[in-house]
Amino acid sequence: MGVALAPKPVAAFARPSPAARITTSRRMPTLSLGPVRPSGLPAIVAAESEEEGGAELGLYGVVGTFASIVCFVSEFTLKTTGCGLPAGPFGLYGAVEGVSYLAIVGIIGASLFTKLKTGRGLPNGPFGLLGLAEGLAYLAAVAGIVVAGLTVVDFGDLPNAVPIEGGRCS
Repeated sequence: MGVALAPKPVAAFARPSPAARITTSRRMPTLSLGPVRPSGLPAIVAAESEEEGGAELGLYGVVGTFASIVCFVSEFTLKTTGCGLPAGPFGLYGAVEGVSYLAIVGIIGASLFTKLKTGRGLPNGPFGLLGLAEGLAYLAAVAGIVVAGLTVVDFGDLPNAVPIEGGRCS
């Protein structure tokens, strides 16, 4: 008396493994298994859908890139003159400079949060704009630290955020 075992399903009819396709929330990219690496482990490839915030990510990328450029100009001005950007008409230049530094901090914070949560940085966004903004934000932060140190060495201190009467940047 033998016990008959059911045959294993043929691969063509077997259900795909749960890891074959992982979908996340509407705001997150869809992940799927890509080609197999030489190590034998599959590579996870992020496929970004145009419907999933493509225009929004592009806008964040453009604003972040603009903010980084403003920070680079501000840091160059600080290094060469010892002062930040002038206030400009109605304080507009100074306001844009301040908001740009806040945007850089926000981009880096979002990048670190995403990195800790998903193991990856921010998505590239359309045309790689958000990825560009992320990279420039980190570069602007490192350049800012370097320029601040060089300003202390060259001028003895950092200028005040609001220039004071009779001060170096008044």
